[in-house]
Amino acid sequence: MNYNTPWLRVLPVTAISLVLAACGGGGSNEAAAPDIKVLSSRADFVSGGDALVEVSVPTGVNASDIKVDVGGRDVTSAFAVRNGRLAGLVSGLANGDNTITAQGNGFKAASLKVTNYPIGGPMISGPQVQPWVCATPTAQAESGSTPSSNGSGLSTTATDAQCNIKTEVRYFYKTNAAGCTNALPDPTPPAVAPANACFKPYDPAAPAPTDMATTTTDAGVTVPYIVRRERGTVNRGIYDIAVLADPSKPWTATAPQSTWNGKVLYQFGSSTGQPRKQFRPQGSWADDKSLSRGFMVVQNSLTDSQYNSNRVLMTETVMMMKERIAKNFGEIKFTMGAGCSGGSINQNTASSIMPGLLDGIQPTCTYPDSETTTMEVQDCVLLVETYQKPEWLALMTAAGYTQTQINAKKAAVNGHVDQTACHGWNNLFGNNSKPGNFSARIVSDNVTGAITQAPTTTNNCGLPASMVYDPVSNPNGPRCGALDSAVAIFGKVPGTNYARDTRDNVGVQYGLKAFVSGAITAEEFVTLNEKIGGVNRDSVLSANRTAADQEGLEIAYRAGIVTSGKQLAKTPIIDMRGWDDSLLVPLANGAVGSAAGLTGIHHVWRSFQLRDRMDKANGNHDNHVMWRYGRNGFAPSGAVALDSFLTMDKWLTNLKADTSTTPIEQKVVKAKPAEAVDFCYLSNDVTQSTKVTNKAICDADPFLRPASSPRQVAGGPLSEDILKCQLKPVSVADYAPQTLSATQLQRLQAVFPTGVCDWSKPGVGQQAAVSPLTFAAGAGGQPIPAAPVSTPR
Repeated sequence: MNYNTPWLRVLPVTAISLVLAACGGGGSNEAAAPDIKVLSSRADFVSGGDALVEVSVPTGVNASDIKVDVGGRDVTSAFAVRNGRLAGLVSGLANGDNTITAQGNGFKAASLKVTNYPIGGPMISGPQVQPWVCATPTAQAESGSTPSSNGSGLSTTATDAQCNIKTEVRYFYKTNAAGCTNALPDPTPPAVAPANACFKPYDPAAPAPTDMATTTTDAGVTVPYIVRRERGTVNRGIYDIAVLADPSKPWTATAPQSTWNGKVLYQFGSSTGQPRKQFRPQGSWADDKSLSRGFMVVQNSLTDSQYNSNRVLMTETVMMMKERIAKNFGEIKFTMGAGCSGGSINQNTASSIMPGLLDGIQPTCTYPDSETTTMEVQDCVLLVETYQKPEWLALMTAAGYTQTQINAKKAAVNGHVDQTACHGWNNLFGNNSKPGNFSARIVSDNVTGAITQAPTTTNNCGLPASMVYDPVSNPNGPRCGALDSAVAIFGKVPGTNYARDTRDNVGVQYGLKAFVSGAITAEEFVTLNEKIGGVNRDSVLSANRTAADQEGLEIAYRAGIVTSGKQLAKTPIIDMRGWDDSLLVPLANGAVGSAAGLTGIHHVWRSFQLRDRMDKANGNHDNHVMWRYGRNGFAPSGAVALDSFLTMDKWLTNLKADTSTTPIEQKVVKAKPAEAVDFCYLSNDVTQSTKVTNKAICDADPFLRPASSPRQVAGGPLSEDILKCQLKPVSVADYAPQTLSATQLQRLQAVFPTGVCDWSKPGVGQQAAVSPLTFAAGAGGQPIPAAPVSTPR
């Protein structure tokens, strides 16, 4: 298979035939043999025991003469001619390989090998982490060594160890009452829906509500505004699928209701975490802009970054969700992603790990991936700790600096607008890599940077303290760090219980550019690098620098987990970028800090980081559109979100209409609509009514201008795709026009005995992504082979 081919899109039959032909399997090898295709997925990635299958009818053969069986079991009754196609849902597939055969009189038989996986997974992500606590109809509190559970939003309990729960369908309608609140109508208890919620429960057996709205889809179908919400489990996550529907009418994959336009909006949840528990999806399926136009809204808790930091597992879950949609609802025209922060990470990495899985993405509060975002988190943890160490404090006191001057030096070293961005990283995610129980160290004063220790302990697994890893009392217990949740991908360091690590700061000269510019002194530069240290395998602060594992680095690049600019070129991207660079600077609307919903971590420069990767890989970023707004924080207004949604809809409609053999990267650019251009709303544009396309004017606005990061101040590239740098000897020429005394130079050489970062070279282990990979056979991954095709018998 050509791995540049867009991945696992559920395509019309003509398009599927073209793809299979490109793979060497299009059409019959012999004219008399039918061609068997799985329409709902690749034939080797079927799940849940059923698949939507099509059998071509050879010329001169009646469809009624074709008999279909699976391993000798007759399934012909599942097939019917619909819209000129012989198709049907084949059920009862066994786990593992199955052979579907089409045969009859007057033509040669054909067979197709189909590989089926459990609905609970996995397919490509390798062995699932354990333990895994199933959700329950209502949340259960922790009791002794029994973990707490989350409320599932379903009425029954799991039926097996994979936390499979019976699927349930409910209906809701949208009220036509003015001023209603577009909120989730069935939140997890004890939360309750607002009294004026726009979506209300609908009983198909009762008279129609008098306040029920109607809507007209983008296909021109006018219907009562009734939403079918299906909830169930896939790959150990809980999913929601919501779409307009008529409860009185049937719905099958071969005869979908006209209320659905065939398009999917896939919502990805924010934040980052790795609890060992089953959750409901983080977001809300009640998305009026999508549902009202006939889109299907889809989410799964394992594609919410808050509940799953394993990006291959996340990507696999999207793949399995799309298969479920295709075989239960019908073929998908295209799938559009949406999500902020961790939701942007999942969109970008899914597009890098498995290009084409998402046809277009709309990341907001963008980060390219979790691995390189972790660099800034770890750097900030080390920096806020170093700024409180006696050696640094003594320098500040001896120099007689005011607190304002001290904070200016911190900002210069950090590369941020001010010192508080690192406070945000430390407090929100500084403990995300902790493998066992910990007491968080929190920056409690955003002016002085003072740190306090939390009085209680917790762990990232969400399990009882006695269950998780402890280096003394439970060294073989489950580790709860981010990399540990993806141990099936990275593997363990031989002879240990910990996953290979991609974190590294060996050779990093913190504050380099700040020193060269004169923002910090030579003594401050040397002391900073002497005292910053790193973390050990258990994410405990250490005087030694952190060293990554070579194999872990190679896997992260090869698998596309470090988002590849080359892979991203195959996907249309509308990047919506707001401002969240400080916890102290008032927004243009006057709101300040956490009271304004700010976290201090969604920095403007991150969108430019993503773009820089594409520029370096492809010589352009023609598939990447950036929309900036600085007035109201990092979340887009409803109008901006709608603008992006409609523009992406047009972009993907154009793209799908191009059935040529032109490379996908070129088709993406050719399909881009006129309105898909860079622009900004200036922060003084209260109504966000004037689009500014002059980049210089946008960059001059302090709420739109990109800052940088600790690694960039240390000399690293904007792309920040170097997890571990190659080294070179310490050279005084790198510090000009500043100078170091002989003693200071000796001290610096003692800090960097093997050398300092040579940012002109690729990172250690850095290589092109060869994704998609499967990790079914073990950590490290192997390229996924060509898809099976039917063969004459």
